[in-house]
Amino acid sequence: MAVRIKKNTMSEKYCIFAFLENSENNMAKIIVKDTEVVFYKKEQEDYISLTDMARYKDTMEPSLVISHWMSTRYTVDFMGIWESVNNSDFKPTEFGRFKMESGSNGFILTPKRWVEATNAIGIFSKAGRYGGGTFAHKDIAFEFASWLSPEFKYLLIVEFQRLKEDEEKALGWTAKRELAKINYHIHTSAVSRNLIPKVLSKEQISFIYASEADVLNVAMFGMTAKEWREANPELKGNIRDYATINELICLSNMENLNAVFINERLPQSERLIKLNQIAIQQMSVLENIENRKLLK
Repeated sequence: MAVRIKKNTMSEKYCIFAFLENSENNMAKIIVKDTEVVFYKKEQEDYISLTDMARYKDTMEPSLVISHWMSTRYTVDFMGIWESVNNSDFKPTEFGRFKMESGSNGFILTPKRWVEATNAIGIFSKAGRYGGGTFAHKDIAFEFASWLSPEFKYLLIVEFQRLKEDEEKALGWTAKRELAKINYHIHTSAVSRNLIPKVLSKEQISFIYASEADVLNVAMFGMTAKEWREANPELKGNIRDYATINELICLSNMENLNAVFINERLPQSERLIKLNQIAIQQMSVLENIENRKLLK
């Protein structure tokens, strides 16, 4: 499990965040005022660990902190409103009973009791050595953060927003990488229709595909895939996995153009020259766009 750590330049004293690159757990972690807080994505919604947040108040008994917060009249009212809006299976009768009892002496509400009685979805418990505990939808979790500390809530929101921005950037890179792959299929289809004679062996077909892929690699990167692997034995993947966003955009365009050139039956050497010229021209434009950060 790889972990990337990034300091918050606005509040470096208080916050850092890390991505737990684990698609199965679908989790991320931030650290606010020396307190680790895990985020969990469930059905495309963000849930935050109340257990982790509660440790900011009490490292030994975080569950008691959560129960004290949930037992207040304001919290019960807020959670009931949230469930009424977002949960069609929410049980309003049981919610009404909790609302009547909340704030009175001896009233204690736990996450388990709330969920079992009302069929709530805004809070749930998750078992596990890493990332286990009580989680709440971000709307509810931010209310809990307010109750803990206004400063803690502010720093939590700042880092949560920063985390979302980085996720969007990562999705943008992935989308462009997938676009390059799709265009490559178009490119290889043109190769099979125009460059591969009949009755070729599998080895010959493979050689032609590899050669055509390297036309683009040489035009863009100045080296073949094999030359890149030999120069970078410690790196995994291939040369395109380490390309920039602008390089991937340019490659996508070049793959489409190369397919056109192949359909026009231009010799490979002539196509290589044309593609190299196109790569130089397009990369010059992309690298000098004033708002190129929108592409990254």
